[in-house]
Amino acid sequence: MILLDQLTKYYPSKLGRQYIFREVSFEIPSGHNIALLGANGAGKSTLFRLIAGSEYPNKGKIATDLNISWPVALTTGIHPKMTGRENAKFIGKINGIKDIDGYVEKVRRFSGLGKKFELNVGSYSSGMRPRLAFACSVAIDFDVYLIDEVTSVGDAKFRAKAKDALLEKSEQANVIMVSHEMDEIRLFCDSVILIDKGQLTFFNDLEEGIDEYKAL
Repeated sequence: MILLDQLTKYYPSKLGRQYIFREVSFEIPSGHNIALLGANGAGKSTLFRLIAGSEYPNKGKIATDLNISWPVALTTGIHPKMTGRENAKFIGKINGIKDIDGYVEKVRRFSGLGKKFELNVGSYSSGMRPRLAFACSVAIDFDVYLIDEVTSVGDAKFRAKAKDALLEKSEQANVIMVSHEMDEIRLFCDSVILIDKGQLTFFNDLEEGIDEYKAL
């Protein structure tokens, strides 16, 4: 369970506070692979970042007893002055991995970076960094994986590999996904949270949720 308790989120602007959510209370149910859907500007990415803990509400809170991943393939936690190996070791330690050497080896193999795994991340191409970040995430057994546009990770071969890995994870854990691709949502998700005018509605039936989204 992920509980939104009187959640308020706004951004300052020249016109005053621009509210995304205002005193929203909502329970994101466990046991579902959920797509976050809504029109542009509805707050999908904002809610995603709030759940991830990369942004904080202005008021209220998000409470959970689940172990939630950072957004898969998000590279903000990757340090450019550290090697791929050093980044993996650091991420493993802060996530409480006991077998650090085993974890680092999983990351090395999955990332497919070869010898560049031993180089500073600052020397990586724009496609290599998310591959490292993705590998660091899927090598940890989270309760919930946050997935943001997984089709943008690496080249076609790696994207196929990433999808297979996340599908396997979704059989043992749950996913919360933001994507504009309905085929991708149908592949990973079984339900929808629709965000509209600052309100959240849960649809247990995926196609019903998609239809409501298309009707906005």
